Amino acid sequence: MSGNRSIAQDAADKIKELAPGFTPRIAMTLGSGCGDVANAIENPIVIDYKDIPGFPVSTVQGHAGQLLLGTLAGIPIAGLKGRVHYYEGNPRAMVIPVYAMRLIGAEFMFITNAAGSLRQEMGPGALVALTDHMNFSGVNPIVGHNDVIGPRFPSMYNGYDKELRDMLLAIAEESKIKMHQGVYVGTSGPSFETAAEINGYRILGGDTVGMSTVGEVILCRHCGLRVCAISIVVNYAAGMTDDHITHEETLHYTKLAAESVATLVKAWVAKVQALPSDGKKDGH
Repeated sequence: MSGNRSIAQDAADKIKELAPGFTPRIAMTLGSGCGDVANAIENPIVIDYKDIPGFPVSTVQGHAGQLLLGTLAGIPIAGLKGRVHYYEGNPRAMVIPVYAMRLIGAEFMFITNAAGSLRQEMGPGALVALTDHMNFSGVNPIVGHNDVIGPRFPSMYNGYDKELRDMLLAIAEESKIKMHQGVYVGTSGPSFETAAEINGYRILGGDTVGMSTVGEVILCRHCGLRVCAISIVVNYAAGMTDDHITHEETLHYTKLAAESVATLVKAWVAKVQALPSDGKKDGH
């Protein structure tokens, strides 16, 4: 894990070289199909992941694999357009991108994901502000020697930052955009969950389920990034309807939700930018 710090620093140095003087306090991970939200970032410097040391290259349709550095509503933003998932074969794929965001100055991370709903009242197209997660992926991206960039045993208390979430909920109410709240269940994929698993997750208190986000939030908390995250519901989970789940369905509903997400994010970044700085650049 100490090597990850060195590689993350190399990545941060490369980003600073390609965008001198650019220091965003806010970073965003844009998930399945939500890369279109990145179109709202103005005058972006676009850097392919393959050109940044340690950054992974996604193999999934709809995940572009680019870092966008620009402004959103006049606020400097770093946008991770496309993510690499554990099911692609590397459980630590997002380690370097997340740590690098912290090392270039980010203090806050906004994360989106496409998810299945465990609740009848949250159908396809619903937006869910995440309050917590349950990790059923079987992996943790900070296993190993990890105390170079953060604490050996990081707390996940308030991992989904209540202050940041309350800001988002207030914006949604003002904008007349319906926003639910819920707990995200993270699985490894790539197979979708069974009906029995979904029933178990629901009994345990899960509200949405997907194959991302959990590892990223763990990494964010490890290096000191404060997190706000939302699920875009793209289907009811297995056993709740007779419909089959497809990746094309996922892309369809995330694209439909992109306009609402962009509205929320633009107002949210302005409020977050006004928060006091933590004065740290690397989690220490």
